[in-house]
Amino acid sequence: MGVLSSASRRSTQTDGGISRRSTGRQSGAQLPMLNIADNGRNNLVAVIGEFVGTFLFLFWSFAGTQISNTPMPPPGSYPNTNNLLFASLAFGFSLTVNVWAFYRVTGGLFNPSVTLALFLVGGLPAVRSVLIVIAQILGGLCAAAVVSALFPGPLNVATTLGGGTNTAQGLFIEMFLTAQLVFVIIMLAVVKHKSTFLAPIGIGLTFFLTELCGIYFTGGSLNFARSLGPAIVNRSFPHYFWIYFLGPLLGSALASGFYYLLNKMRYETCNPGQDADSIEAGPTKEANLSSSFDTGVPDTYDGGVGGNGVTGNVNGTGRAINGHQRNISEATAVSPGGYADTTDGSHKNDAAFSPTGHGEYQSATNTAAGQYGNTPVNQTPGTFNNQTTGNPRNSLNPVHERGESGHINQF
Repeated sequence: MGVLSSASRRSTQTDGGISRRSTGRQSGAQLPMLNIADNGRNNLVAVIGEFVGTFLFLFWSFAGTQISNTPMPPPGSYPNTNNLLFASLAFGFSLTVNVWAFYRVTGGLFNPSVTLALFLVGGLPAVRSVLIVIAQILGGLCAAAVVSALFPGPLNVATTLGGGTNTAQGLFIEMFLTAQLVFVIIMLAVVKHKSTFLAPIGIGLTFFLTELCGIYFTGGSLNFARSLGPAIVNRSFPHYFWIYFLGPLLGSALASGFYYLLNKMRYETCNPGQDADSIEAGPTKEANLSSSFDTGVPDTYDGGVGGNGVTGNVNGTGRAINGHQRNISEATAVSPGGYADTTDGSHKNDAAFSPTGHGEYQSATNTAAGQYGNTPVNQTPGTFNNQTTGNPRNSLNPVHERGESGHINQF
């Protein structure tokens, strides 16, 4: 009933430095979410894994429910909270353990509703989806049969309406509970993030919560395979049995549609940077370069005026947080490349500071006002602050590049 698989195919786009993920069906041999080739051998592995995983998940769930329902409470009785808690814990823990065990094999779906959701959001091809659903139904049937054979007395794990619940109420209870579970699965396991490895815990807790609320009124199916197996073993199909098929499918479609809407609205931009150390790497290099060309006061240099965007004066270079030289575009150049900061932020135009003509700075032989770097060391023409090689001081790139009027090149 859970899924912990690789992310859907993501194309990374940058808008304002925010990484955007998009999903969609991928043609070819690579599946977008499960990342296993769509061929006969892997389809067989997926079918076997889903059959065994669904069997184990429902076996332990049915076993816990059988124990909590022995003896079977009479119809119309008040809910026994201890029994409800016991059965809910059995389902929740069983799902958590088996999803964690099978996510590297098949993704750990165990539920036709989850399989449908992955198909709708582009995570599974149609052929594999059908094969997996068949395997899940067979797994649920076998689990019900084994529990019926192992435990004495009749099989008391069927999903039935209780507490005066009518058919319409049962349908919508199943729909909304399934929608909650499926949406959590999509957001925690299908869409990759830095906490995806913890997704089985969140999925198991969600299922535990939905079972607590649903068992008394509908039996808490949320899974057609979970309802069909016991019904076949008991040969009992109440007239409202169809709600256990339609309700979870509607819930799956509802959750998938809501995720599709959020994805189209680019929900990542609402609260960006939540996965800055993994998927959402934050602003790209291009965005950093772009943001360095701000329009504020010239950044701080030795002997110059403090500007925005710089945390401190780093060895006289005015280096910014991202390691790039910042611009001084607010200053007025006397000619292309001919800049000379003074203590009041103005620019000096004298023989000692004539431009080289290609965006570099002419050096001086003294520390007079207007000298770039404000050091008493004789400089080679075209160099920065106490250098003799023509390289910028403390730059990420040791090669000084030719600049444009009004800017110090980004290195």
